[in-house]
Amino acid sequence: MKISLGIFAYNEEKNVAKLLGAVLGQKLNKVELEEIIVVASGCTDKTVEISRGFSAKDGRVRVLVQEKREGKFSAINLFLKTAKNEILAIESADTLPSEDVLERLIKPFEDSLVGMAGARPMPTNNESGFWGFASHFLWELHHQLSLAEPKMGELVAFRKIFDKIPPTAVDEAVIEAIISSAGFKVVYVPDAIVYNKGPESLFDFLKQRRRIFCGHLALRKQLGHKVSTMDWQKIFALIFKNLKPSIRFLAFVSLIVLLEALARFLGWLDYCLGRNHYIWQNIESAKNPAVVIK
Repeated sequence: MKISLGIFAYNEEKNVAKLLGAVLGQKLNKVELEEIIVVASGCTDKTVEISRGFSAKDGRVRVLVQEKREGKFSAINLFLKTAKNEILAIESADTLPSEDVLERLIKPFEDSLVGMAGARPMPTNNESGFWGFASHFLWELHHQLSLAEPKMGELVAFRKIFDKIPPTAVDEAVIEAIISSAGFKVVYVPDAIVYNKGPESLFDFLKQRRRIFCGHLALRKQLGHKVSTMDWQKIFALIFKNLKPSIRFLAFVSLIVLLEALARFLGWLDYCLGRNHYIWQNIESAKNPAVVIK
């Protein structure tokens, strides 16, 4: 199966070389990574220069430059316009893929009824502190929820059955909605691992979480699609299922719940006030997920 991979970057000079190296070094069998399209949007660092260096060495890599940032949805639409294969994958430039993630992620498309597949994000934060604990706990809840009701994020693949996506702050969720409404299955691939890094400060946590919730509210109104993580009952059920008899654990989880509630309230206010977050600020503390690729 031939695929096209889109990588979307804004000032990712510290990670883009590691990402492209990991992508070009993928262990593939039934999958052929025919083209890698880097869309660099409004970059003011060396992201474009580094990416073009890879392009000069490997013809599969192409670099498209947007002089101004227009939102990730706009970068995805440029990728959709350019990509030539039926099966596409998209990945943010602040993540790192495991060495066989594309082979695992694309395998479900052997079933013609599958329209989209999502990888499992694994945070690289140190769990010893609160923010690292929060990232691991939230992504573990995301994993357990996705096993029952797939929720896409970080690295996804899908059939090219549409030419563009509408303006949004939650691109994977919008694609999930479009694919589902077309009658295709959306599947979660838990053994397809992609590494990311969660926010390491209160400001960054609230900034990221409010933007996501605001985007999910807009998506529900725009396309009538409700992502599984918006269901508080399911979230609390998983929280109680994962509770441990530890003062530290209970204190950290209680604080996470309070902060998530605050972030969702702020996201709701943003939604009511018409703030769309299409072009969002970088979460600086969540950059550069330094890991040993496995």
